[in-house]
Amino acid sequence: MKISLIQTHLIWEDHKANRDNFTDKINIIEATDLILLPEMFATGFTMNPESVAEDSNGESVQWLKQMAKAKDCAITGSLVIEENGNYYNRLYFVYPDGSYKTYNKRHLFTLAGEHKHYTAGNDKLILEHRGWKICPQVCYDLRFPVFARNMEDYDLLLYVANWPQPRIQAWDALLRARAIENMCYVAGLNRNGQDENGNNYNGHSQVIDGLGNYLLEPFAYEDVQTITLDKAHLSEIRNKYGFLNDRDSFTLHPQH
Repeated sequence: MKISLIQTHLIWEDHKANRDNFTDKINIIEATDLILLPEMFATGFTMNPESVAEDSNGESVQWLKQMAKAKDCAITGSLVIEENGNYYNRLYFVYPDGSYKTYNKRHLFTLAGEHKHYTAGNDKLILEHRGWKICPQVCYDLRFPVFARNMEDYDLLLYVANWPQPRIQAWDALLRARAIENMCYVAGLNRNGQDENGNNYNGHSQVIDGLGNYLLEPFAYEDVQTITLDKAHLSEIRNKYGFLNDRDSFTLHPQH
């Protein structure tokens, strides 16, 4: 499976400008199976959901459907969504036929007050796309390995993020840890640039195999990178080492 990572700056709280920027970048991608966009890709990481939220089938979701159909691939990233009076940092995974699945970010970033403005999700999402079992998560979720633990034998773990430069070492280390401990491919897609709150972002988007080896090393510049994942390689290392056979079983309770 081919996955394409779009690492770019975001324009603060400007849905159309961000969609136009991503449209230009998506149009240069040739054949791919999955395109990754950052967390809150239409607005940047804003704590002003009242002024920027879209409804659950709004313009940015319609745009995702158009892009997925045009490129005959899936596309994923998160948006600020209002539903029933609540605001969500909601990841959409849109299929080429326009259908989609959603995941509401479970671990809200308390350091920035995200929990004061958004409602957390509880449900882990495992989905299928072109023969691959995928688990998509959002930014701060990366710090919580229990929630990501590979109990479902998924093949690919995704993180879309607005992860700032001062803590980028944690991003690098934790992505590799998630790949190694879960014996899966991990793709982490981060943004570039600076936001209105003065946070600087230096990307470090990357792709790692189930042994912790880089398929795409962390990079800081704006670019679109397409990487091919090999299902046979994943099966080979799982069969050879069998580490997942010795994992602990547990029950994950809802957050309160």
